[in-house]
Amino acid sequence: MFIISKNSFGAIATLIGCIIGAGILGIPYVVAKAGFITGLIDIVLIGIVMIVMHLYLGEVVLRTKGNHQLVGYAEKYLGKTGKNLMWFAMVFVIYGALVAYTIKEGDFFNALFNSYFGGNPFTYSLIFLGLMAFLVYFELNVLEKSEILMVSILLGVIFLICIFALPHINTNNLTSFNPSSFFLPYGVILFAFLGTVAVPEMKEELKENRAYLKKAIIIGSLIPLIIYIIFAAVVVGVTGINTTDGAILGLGNAIGYEMLVFGTLFGIITMMSSFLILAFSLKKMFEYDYKIDKFSSWFLTCSVPLVIFLLGMKSFVRTIGVAGSVSGGLMGILIVIMYIKAKKLGNRKPEYSIKKSNIIIWVLILLFIFGIFYELLNVFGLISI
Repeated sequence: MFIISKNSFGAIATLIGCIIGAGILGIPYVVAKAGFITGLIDIVLIGIVMIVMHLYLGEVVLRTKGNHQLVGYAEKYLGKTGKNLMWFAMVFVIYGALVAYTIKEGDFFNALFNSYFGGNPFTYSLIFLGLMAFLVYFELNVLEKSEILMVSILLGVIFLICIFALPHINTNNLTSFNPSSFFLPYGVILFAFLGTVAVPEMKEELKENRAYLKKAIIIGSLIPLIIYIIFAAVVVGVTGINTTDGAILGLGNAIGYEMLVFGTLFGIITMMSSFLILAFSLKKMFEYDYKIDKFSSWFLTCSVPLVIFLLGMKSFVRTIGVAGSVSGGLMGILIVIMYIKAKKLGNRKPEYSIKKSNIIIWVLILLFIFGIFYELLNVFGLISI
């Protein structure tokens, strides 16, 4: 039985807040496409994989003296090549997320304001990106709150959406099973579970109670897993094969205008918050780790998503699917190798240790490699999912 220490709540909230973001809005669509039962199995299996990955990383940080971020741990145990690969994975997933949020915010703003001001999703996406660039340039993190408060609000809104939608569920929508589509939701779900960057911060938050880190990681990873299952079941139960790629618009069309407005505002705030958190992190990475001046750091942070968007990337789900598969897969492989190395080269005794299993290690590495190539083959049209 888990006994949660008072000091663990902040660490748990940090992990939950890092995991549950705008990625949750992509899950119902891919689950509906694959068949609900198929998608449910994917959510559970990928959720378990990510619990293992977070525990592996937790052991790495506990075996290492001093405080570092993912890139720092990669450099310590994997050298310069590992550092560069981890940096690439982090930058790739952040840019992918920023592009995806830009795409979907255009849809959400268009749904709310089109009837009043006209316009189209493309225009509203550019307006959103311009607003975010302004806030990032002047370092105005208007949504910065305590982690526990933000997580509480987020979970409360998700709970209300589920309660309002519950009477509209058609259980027939929850019986489909398509084994041939088993890997279809992989990238999107993996993206939604990525919370590895929170683990080093959790260790710092628990500096006087590091023995609680293992429990905090397990609880902080299980709660998103449960929420994703419930959210996917509610949305797919209501909208079935008509589930939209951002979940909310289809839900609003099925239930009514009030849900459309409430859900769209939730989507806008969630993605805006996620955008700012990631953009500020990337800007600081350029400034602190690579000694790039503030203006250039801001320009690199905000101009790349704009260029990618203007070049024609318009699919929210495709974008987070690629970001999840490539970056999540690469991070996963690196973390597994770091875990192996830290057991031999770590310079402090950890508060917990995960028994090494070569079978689990190889299954994880092969899964991540397969996921990367599967998604890339799909992107280049060599396979169809």
